[in-house]
Amino acid sequence: MEEKVEQEVVSMPRIGDAAPEFTAITTQGEINFPKDYKGKWAILFSHPADFTPVCTSEFMTFAHMEKQFNEAKCELIGLSIDGLYSHIAWLRTIKEKIEYKGMKDIEVTFPLIEDIKMDVARKYGMIQPNEDSTKAVRAVFFIDPKGIIRTIIYYPLSLGRNFEELYRVLIALQTADEFGVATPADWQPGDDVIVPPAGSCGTAKERMEGKENMKCYDWFFCTKELDKEEVLKKVLKQ
Repeated sequence: MEEKVEQEVVSMPRIGDAAPEFTAITTQGEINFPKDYKGKWAILFSHPADFTPVCTSEFMTFAHMEKQFNEAKCELIGLSIDGLYSHIAWLRTIKEKIEYKGMKDIEVTFPLIEDIKMDVARKYGMIQPNEDSTKAVRAVFFIDPKGIIRTIIYYPLSLGRNFEELYRVLIALQTADEFGVATPADWQPGDDVIVPPAGSCGTAKERMEGKENMKCYDWFFCTKELDKEEVLKKVLKQ
């Protein structure tokens, strides 16, 4: 008789869900998430462990870019299943000893969550047993000012994240919200954006009249110009 092997069910929130709520101790004091971040964008991200090289390179990069994210009305919140004292010691080591790609004396000032019991990591599906049952994968959650999950990106333990892409995603999400458009492949501020489908070829032609900045390749695929300065004026702090 074959023995049944029970597999752990991993609960994972989805795009469009309300961000799971939690209260946690961090390197910057206690936070109540997402309540404390209402009205702002937030990026909640996990890393496998303190005192590891890939994670160190990532934290230095995020800290180096923190002002850039803050100017886009976004706060950063990190997490691993290490304890608070480990977090503090690791961040001190980064500031005092580590130099990477010209970055040195890097001080991490955004919160790093203590999650020894893996409560938060499990709520967000950051523990994926087939990858590792005792470490969080490199998850990234983009949460909007209403506390709704808008984008989720997962990376395996061995793969460091592309932080320019994370910033691009943030700006693209905000642009879509502000202007009621979609962004095409590889979009950057200043590139043409996609206008929602008109519903028919005739409607598309009517919509184009008097709109020189719009171009329709077919009824379902219309783009329009959107000035880079106009985009940045909307999404960056003034």
